[in-house]
Parts: sequence; structure tokens; C-alpha cells
Amino acid sequence: MDVPEELRYTSDHEWARTEDGRVRIGITDFAQDALGDVVFVELPAAGTAVEKGGPLGEVESTKSVSQIYAPVGGTVVEVNGDLAEAPEKLNEEPYGSGWLVVIEPSDAGELDGLLDAAAYRASTE
Repeated sequence: MDVPEELRYTSDHEWARTEDGRVRIGITDFAQDALGDVVFVELPAAGTAVEKGGPLGEVESTKSVSQIYAPVGGTVVEVNGDLAEAPEKLNEEPYGSGWLVVIEPSDAGELDGLLDAAAYRASTE
């Protein structure tokens, strides 16, 4: 299981990466593996306000439909439109081209409450 050290994580298996004050979000390698083959992704439109821990979208796989939760609150400023045509990117590159959204956080301090790589790894064992 791949758990990049530079990312922060939620106990619901989302990852967060800070980029120039914004936060890029995706699902973890552990999550995509548990889901199986992803066949559909539903994400909010740019401009949508989200709350920390609130719903951010859904991922449908051959096994189930799973809710995605926002690791931080704020406004969605970018959505990975490539996932509409190629949802399998979540399986192939969960930390790369399989990212979900970018959020302009309303409180950057919320990132401090997320798990580091070691704590996330421990939570999945």
C-alpha cells in the first residue's frame, strides 16, 4: 500500500496536498484497492462550498458506491474533469492523475487536524 509521506489523510481514506495555499484532494491507494474497479465518479461543480467532513461526492465501483468526504472546508475551485471519461484513473494513479478536486480552504488550520502518513498507515493495519 502506497502512503506518500508529504500528504495528510483522513480516517475516511481521503488525502490532501497543499499547493500554493489551496488543497488538492483524492482518495488513497488503500481506498481505491478496497473499492475495486472504479466505473463512475460524481463530483461537485467548481464554486461549490463544502464543509470539513461533509459530502464531497461519490465513487461507484464494481463492488459498491462510496461517499467521499471533504478533508477541509472551503470552496471547490477546480474539478478533475478527466474522471468523467476515465474514472479508472482513480485506480491507476490515486495520488497523480486520479485526483478529485482542488479546494480554496476557508481555514487552512483544518489541515493540522488530519493524519500524517504514519498515523494513517497505523489506522489501516
